[in-house]
Amino acid sequence: MTGRPRTHIAAMPSYKPGKAASEAEAEHGITEAIKMASNENPHPPIPAIVEAMTAAVTGVNRYGDNTCSDLRRAVADMIDVEAESVTIGAGSSALLGQIVDAFVDPGDRIVYPWRSFEYYPILAARSAAEAVTVPLADGHIDLDALAAAVTADTKLVFVATPNNPTGTAVTTAAIGSMLEAITTDTLVVIDEAYREFNDPAHGDPVTDLLPDHPNVLVTRTFSKGQGLAGLRVGYAVGLPDVIAQLIKVAAPFAVSNVAQAAAKAAIEHHHEIMDVVGELLVERQRVTERLGAAGIEHPAPYGNFVWIPIGERTDDLTLALERTGIVVRPFPPEGIRITIGTSDQNDRWIDTLIAHLSEGP
Repeated sequence: MTGRPRTHIAAMPSYKPGKAASEAEAEHGITEAIKMASNENPHPPIPAIVEAMTAAVTGVNRYGDNTCSDLRRAVADMIDVEAESVTIGAGSSALLGQIVDAFVDPGDRIVYPWRSFEYYPILAARSAAEAVTVPLADGHIDLDALAAAVTADTKLVFVATPNNPTGTAVTTAAIGSMLEAITTDTLVVIDEAYREFNDPAHGDPVTDLLPDHPNVLVTRTFSKGQGLAGLRVGYAVGLPDVIAQLIKVAAPFAVSNVAQAAAKAAIEHHHEIMDVVGELLVERQRVTERLGAAGIEHPAPYGNFVWIPIGERTDDLTLALERTGIVVRPFPPEGIRITIGTSDQNDRWIDTLIAHLSEGP
């Protein structure tokens, strides 16, 4: 090996994104494959966002605003907090990395449910932290067990709601009860990458939790509901002194001027964004009804995807679907995650899934 990488970096796995449709086509000699593996919004950005990006492109010879000041104020106004309580990052994943970089020393504990977002164990390994995982309870996060796993050495607790890949969600009331059992020197990161698809009745951690719990950090993204996955822009919300630490470890000029303009336009045209989200929610309901009618068990989804817990059949079913041009995300040996797409895409993967499952093990 060239160079001398840090020992724990050399040993850690790389993040594996969902397979591209073109990869499946090349591997299996097929055409017209569809990617249902990465929870992307199947609809292009709304026209107002495209216009904002187009205008911003002419300025890419200059760096974007390093502090994202306009976007930061727009986010703060949107969620009714002070601008000092917000920071912008290159997607919520980058912000999660900043949280780890700012607060976790080698040997510290990071606690999170499993299975959950695949980046969590990579973040723990990257910081040479001890990753403590708490099993899901029938696909749901066990908040009592999470709290019980927290020790004096625990710097962070990650809670993804809706959880990726199972799509289940927890209420802010339930998280609040968990927080009562955790001291404020342990940060609890509420990862809301799929917030726009969640049930509003589950609550808002910014308004419900942050005022009474200074150790709460909330991360969100413009990738999913707003359809800006390729631009990489998100935000974190917390107390100003916590946010200040995240800003210290941010890469300079990490969020491009095009991304900032697009996100700002998404905020300004929130109602149009939610119209698109509403269409996907209607599709999600139709998908769950079709799966239920076919006897395919799955937890109620609160993200823009569904989780099919098929256990040991995961790899075989994933391959069978790929060979017919349906690219899903496998999590062996537990199940597969399938994105909610357009109506035609959803009918295609549901019909194919039903056909393969009807063949038996």
